[in-house]
Amino acid sequence: MATRQTSSSGKTKSPRIQVVLPEELCVRLSALADQESRTVSNMAKVLIQQGLQRLEQGEVSTPPARAQASVAPRNAEQIRSELEAQPPRRLRGAPRRLRLYKPS
Repeated sequence: MATRQTSSSGKTKSPRIQVVLPEELCVRLSALADQESRTVSNMAKVLIQQGLQRLEQGEVSTPPARAQASVAPRNAEQIRSELEAQPPRRLRGAPRRLRLYKPS
């Protein structure tokens, strides 16, 4: 959910969101922002606007269907009843804990 802040003059600021990016994508975004003499935040805003416009205009194709997409869609009740009909499965052995090596 976007958060909205108030400036010292009392005006409300634009909504803000927080996004976590993989390192490689962040580097690419920063490089593109430098090329266009923009801030990283402004470059992200421009790219999001362009992407949304393309989606709304139908220019962007939908992602390729997965292999299981050929199966007829099922409703939640069918899925639930099939899962409940399956016998319970037991874990093999006790759960193991990982010990992290801490250098002295």
